[in-house]
Amino acid sequence: VQLQASGGGLVQAGDSLRLSCAASGRSLSIYTMGWFRQAPGKERDFVSAIRRSGGSTSYADSVKGRFTISRDNAKNTLYLQMNNLKPEDTAVYYCAADSSLIWSSVRTKEQYDYWGQGTQVTVSS
Repeated sequence: VQLQASGGGLVQAGDSLRLSCAASGRSLSIYTMGWFRQAPGKERDFVSAIRRSGGSTSYADSVKGRFTISRDNAKNTLYLQMNNLKPEDTAVYYCAADSSLIWSSVRTKEQYDYWGQGTQVTVSS
């Protein structure tokens, strides 16, 4: 499966953005999907994940209550709605697909098989 992330940009603190991740080559519905982010000089960190059916989600504590992950399997697209953005949210955001379906380790980036190219989100104070 090929993943294409989009929707990043330069915004001010308190603004909102919605990231999209379009899949091609295979149906998104067979994968657990996740969002990760990487700030300059830092590790790639878990942001959020969603089960195949969308019935369960997981969030990093730093984004809980502000970000919402969703998926539209019919459109083969994953989303991340980001509200009340903060300067510390500045990073390159990556979408990823996990075929293992092991939910207990969904926050582990090594579990993901496929990655998009990333989209830059910059939040100014």
